[in-house]
Amino acid sequence: MRDVCLTLPTNRECAGTVTAIGAEAAYAARRFGVRVHLLMLDSADRATRARHAEALAALPAAEGVVVHHLDEDAQRAFLREVVERSGAARPDRLMDLMLPDAVSYGACTNRAFLLAAALGCDSVHRRDSDSRYQLLDGEPVFPIEHELATLGLKAVDAAAAVTENSLDPVHADKTVALVGASFVGELSVDLGEIRELDPEVYHDVVALWADTGASEEEKRELVADSFTGGGTEPFTTDRAVLDLPDIWRIDMCNIGLDREVYERVPLPPATDTIGSDYFLHHLVRDATLPGVTHNRHIVNYHTPDRRTDAGFTAYQLRYAKFLLSMLYLYPVYSEMEAAGGALLDEFHHVRPEAIADSARRSAATDRAENHRRLAELDRCYRKLGGKYARFADHLAPLRARLLDEAQADIEDFAALIDAWGPLVRASRTTPVDRPPRRRTGRAA
Repeated sequence: MRDVCLTLPTNRECAGTVTAIGAEAAYAARRFGVRVHLLMLDSADRATRARHAEALAALPAAEGVVVHHLDEDAQRAFLREVVERSGAARPDRLMDLMLPDAVSYGACTNRAFLLAAALGCDSVHRRDSDSRYQLLDGEPVFPIEHELATLGLKAVDAAAAVTENSLDPVHADKTVALVGASFVGELSVDLGEIRELDPEVYHDVVALWADTGASEEEKRELVADSFTGGGTEPFTTDRAVLDLPDIWRIDMCNIGLDREVYERVPLPPATDTIGSDYFLHHLVRDATLPGVTHNRHIVNYHTPDRRTDAGFTAYQLRYAKFLLSMLYLYPVYSEMEAAGGALLDEFHHVRPEAIADSARRSAATDRAENHRRLAELDRCYRKLGGKYARFADHLAPLRARLLDEAQADIEDFAALIDAWGPLVRASRTTPVDRPPRRRTGRAA
């Protein structure tokens, strides 16, 4: 039986999402005859974890669904054994990269990748706690329908399961490596209020993530296309396109990845940096691996914690670090795009050493552009006034540290890529510490 991992990483209360993702797991097992490992990586506080455990325990029994609920202690124990088995030269550093003290979107997904390897899974399917499913005629629209119908198949075989095949036949023998869609609802980043307050400032703030030297027209196009997902049209009928994936229309709350990608290259483990979990989107497309882009978009919403003073400050800081990270990621993206199919070996497998070398080179990029980004962000926030000006005051003394962290983040990424192969191999022989609760019987 094929094993797949449907994962929900979270650090906030999301019992409703637990119930919904449990229904998706049951649907997947019933529809495709797979064993679904429903993996919840729970970094929330003790009381919230208890509510999550209750929600998991209340899921209807479903044949083929296995639940794993791991708090950070359980994750840490698993990772420590994996790191030790891998023979890593700097085990403490790897532990920090895999389970840092701060929020890391890339690291939490990397942990899911290693746990999926330990569970013998062929693919990872990620959902987020601040999203829910669309409904059609009162029934949830599950993205896993397209993910399991095509992921891991040769493109020539996957063509029968899509509504449109735009893939160049030269790629027909390659495996579908990524399947995903986007979201409808609120912007994927918490900048909507800025857009309402001052559209010009919104343009300037979003344009800061353009590549160095981008033209004004390129910046306008970037701003218009950024963070809007699948638009506002509700789901009415399926559309799935087989091609090199349209990475601008695929969000990390709505994605399935084949093991041949994530077992070779991890995500950047940068802390307090939004967007750090999107690297594999670029890798799959640039390496000319096939993907399926569909329209079973998830509904995105902003959780109440973002509306608090602390939540606002934390999120704006993560956005600032995202802007700084682009100084080092753009050179890697450019090299990957130029390399194209040369990123693959003769078996169409990604060559991780090429990515690691590119990341190391990018660490030497001159910081002048990041100094400009911080100065411009300061100007924009002070023009908005109020809490944005107060955030500018908060950000100002942190500049030197953030500049250093952005460079260290790309260096850490290169180091993690180097260690990734041994970590994956060690995971395959490492038991998941907390025994799963096995559910038998028919789904309700």
